[in-house]
Amino acid sequence: MIFDFATMLPVFQVFIGLIAFLSLATVTTYFINRRKAAGESNGVIIKNELQMRINSWWLMVGVFGLSLMFGPMTTIYLFAILSFIALKEYFSMTATRKADRRVLFWAYLTIPLQYYWVATGWYGMFIIFIPIYAFLFLPFRMVLAGETKNYLKAASNIHWGLMLTVFTLSHLAFLVVMPLQGAEVNLSAGLKVSSEGAALLLYLVVLTQLNDVSQFISGKLFGNTPIAPKVSPNKTRGGLIGGAIFTVALGSLLATSLTPMNWWQGALVGFGISLVGFIGDISMSAIKRDAGIKDTGQILPGHGGILDRLDSLTFTAPLFFHLMHYAFY
Repeated sequence: MIFDFATMLPVFQVFIGLIAFLSLATVTTYFINRRKAAGESNGVIIKNELQMRINSWWLMVGVFGLSLMFGPMTTIYLFAILSFIALKEYFSMTATRKADRRVLFWAYLTIPLQYYWVATGWYGMFIIFIPIYAFLFLPFRMVLAGETKNYLKAASNIHWGLMLTVFTLSHLAFLVVMPLQGAEVNLSAGLKVSSEGAALLLYLVVLTQLNDVSQFISGKLFGNTPIAPKVSPNKTRGGLIGGAIFTVALGSLLATSLTPMNWWQGALVGFGISLVGFIGDISMSAIKRDAGIKDTGQILPGHGGILDRLDSLTFTAPLFFHLMHYAFY
């Protein structure tokens, strides 16, 4: 492990809070389950879904926490794997032409290359590799297949998948090396990277994920006016407002300990994360509705696929990253 306890203390404190919250949820679910009558089918359904969601959260928090503790390279490997799974889920739920099967190999090859730029801290290549080089190369490779029917739709589909699952998610990994931007990146001994970078990543992930949870709870309690009923009828104005209030408060609270921002800057960022996270969530809902599916996968019981859990982060990650990059680092 390459971390210093003193510099990583704010990160530890946040994880202790998350563990305490999950422990409370686990104990509460246990007592709820005990009170459910054995013959109540609705109770069994609710119990199973809630328990699966909590169990999956334990797994996600554990894996994410360990990756931060073991240093930046472990975190980079983790997000490279997540990008691979997310891209696979994306191609599984969207139509691809038979002629493009070989092209998909080149699409998957962008993942190790993109994360190599992350690992070396090469911002210039990191930011242009997929939007420019992959954008130019993949259509050329598709043309060589000689199939013109639905060519535009197929090219757009592949590019959108790469931007959504590889380019945007790689910004999360780059956060752990961004504090050394402009200096020599030493990933094997960079305590500064594993403290400042880990804190930035944790701040973004916690705010984005808890914003999703608070929007869901607020929507159940106060939501009655759907924002986009044809896309996601469960997304309501009450849920959006409740999530925004919670995320603004949390962003302000954690800003001074996890980021170089002060409390009011954290509040503004929290508001932005709430709105942009909502856009990412509802955009993924539109893709799934277009594809005629409920979940992008089944890898996370109670949640669905990796994309179901990371949909908000695909939008919040690049915006938060560039705000930090240009304003503070």
